[in-house]
Amino acid sequence: MTANKGFALVLVLWVLALLTIMAGSFAVSMRRETAIIRGIKDNSQALAMAEAGLAIAQIRRLEQEPTLRWLANGSTYELEFPEGQAGEPGWVRIKMLDEAGKIDINAADQVLLQAVMGHAPADAVLQSKLVNAILDWRDDDDLVRVDGAEAKEYAEAGLGYKPANKPFKAIEDLQRVLNMNAQVYQWLEDLVTVHSGQKQVDANVASREVLQVLPETDAGAVNNLLSARQTGTIPATAESPANTGAAASGQTAGGGGSSQSQAITVIVEAVLDRNDEEDNPAGAVIKVLLKQSEEEQAEPFQVLKWQRNPANGLSLFDNAAEDGTNKDELLTARYVESEFNN
Repeated sequence: MTANKGFALVLVLWVLALLTIMAGSFAVSMRRETAIIRGIKDNSQALAMAEAGLAIAQIRRLEQEPTLRWLANGSTYELEFPEGQAGEPGWVRIKMLDEAGKIDINAADQVLLQAVMGHAPADAVLQSKLVNAILDWRDDDDLVRVDGAEAKEYAEAGLGYKPANKPFKAIEDLQRVLNMNAQVYQWLEDLVTVHSGQKQVDANVASREVLQVLPETDAGAVNNLLSARQTGTIPATAESPANTGAAASGQTAGGGGSSQSQAITVIVEAVLDRNDEEDNPAGAVIKVLLKQSEEEQAEPFQVLKWQRNPANGLSLFDNAAEDGTNKDELLTARYVESEFNN
């Protein structure tokens, strides 16, 4: 009888232990699922905010009043989304870059390409090969440049294609150029374009990163030009930050000039709970290449390229910029989302 009682006690303890383990496992599973569902919800909200920011940027880019028009010269704008029915409070930062402020790989001459590639993360031999392979890709002949590459060189490298011998259709085509590697391409991606059509770079709408790789760049002139943008105007005799490879448009910063293209890159980043130090804030980044439509009946902008959370994008909310400045202090303007509801 005593043995039976002892066995029953052990059995009850085992059952209780099993139920405790099951309850704990269920609780952990519920917490995990709750966190996943909240993450999906928050990321969806952040993406919706980012898309709203993109729509507002397009409207402000078309604004006829110069004082209200958002500039495509690297200026950064912030929108605040207060807490409401949409969910958690959030913030959106928007940065626009005119493609005229980038190096056009179809129009830039060899001097400009060599100067740019001289800053690339590659040795001098590879830099020379890449410059000449780019020139061989876009020219209309089969003559091989020194350090260049035509059909024979691509075949010897075991590649199943040859140079197009015509202008690049998209910057992604650079990845097919002989000797191009992922590191160099990622470094080039935000510096070059195929939508400018200019041999020179419009210094008044170029980013700091582009200005710094131009030939004979004067760091002081670059800083002066970028500082002038913060004040809203650039003198009509604006000094180019480089003696070659850049042109000053002679217009207000980002506000016009014949050298501006109809294509702009818009980077929009949205975050929730920006001041929450315990958890990583939910967020979304979209990077869109837009071209303004020339036909009155068409949509104002045509989407040429859409990227979600680009791999090489630096956060617009990182306070410390690469040059040591505080990004919060460089914001061109701050708005509350409700200002655009009318």
